[in-house]
Amino acid sequence: MLQVGGNQLNIKCISKVDLDGEIMKSIWTGAIGFGLVNIPVKLYSAVESSELDLDMLDKKDHSPIGFKHVSERSGKEVSWENIVKGYKLNDEYVILSDEDFEKASVEKSKIIAISDFVNEDEIDSIYFETPYYVEPDKSGERAYALLREALMKTQKAGIATFVMRSRENLAILRADGDVIILNKIRFAEEIRDASELALPARTGLKKDELEMAVSLINQLSGDFDITAYKYTYTDTLLKLIKAKAKGVKTRTPHLKVVPTKSTDLMAQLKASLNNRKKVS
Repeated sequence: MLQVGGNQLNIKCISKVDLDGEIMKSIWTGAIGFGLVNIPVKLYSAVESSELDLDMLDKKDHSPIGFKHVSERSGKEVSWENIVKGYKLNDEYVILSDEDFEKASVEKSKIIAISDFVNEDEIDSIYFETPYYVEPDKSGERAYALLREALMKTQKAGIATFVMRSRENLAILRADGDVIILNKIRFAEEIRDASELALPARTGLKKDELEMAVSLINQLSGDFDITAYKYTYTDTLLKLIKAKAKGVKTRTPHLKVVPTKSTDLMAQLKASLNNRKKVS
């Protein structure tokens, strides 16, 4: 049990009801391993899809298409409770149970083990994957609050490993206001090498072209505000769906992608700068 002087550390847990009024369900239960301290926690998905829920239909009669798990040998459907996981070894399958996955690493199956602390800006964005909210169990509230405040004070992120859905994951833990956020990140071996791509050399650009491009970037620069960016595709698609339901025909806009010609770069950059000045 952690003792921090005689002070009480209060914690405000995140709501379990999302913006649509649906109850948030935990998807993982275990503990954060912080030195010799174990903090019982639950993970909740921190994101939800902005896309429309579209159904797959038969083109002939618009009847819904169901997905079935069918045995390649018998051609018959296999119920979920009769589906197992296996690894092919020497042309024979070795069947694995949930216990087998836990035996591979019992500790990692239950513990989000923090091994190091780093500056978050040291981690390239290509490694970031899925975010989760971390909520403490009542018995771990004070330890959770202590870790959260320590992360904020040091401006550090914890590097941790844990197992979810039979897969080992690498993650970072960082504080954001009242909540600790766990972000799954990719292992180095999961990132493809970009050297096979046909990329232009970093030399050969004209000095005035580069200076003009930098000027345009500076002119378009400002403070980042995520709320200023809206996912509009779903709204546009929904309007099209409603119009189609009423029998209204909509025109498909034609967009022709024309690559920039190197000889026109300066003219296009100047026009971009002038256009920005008129808009502002």
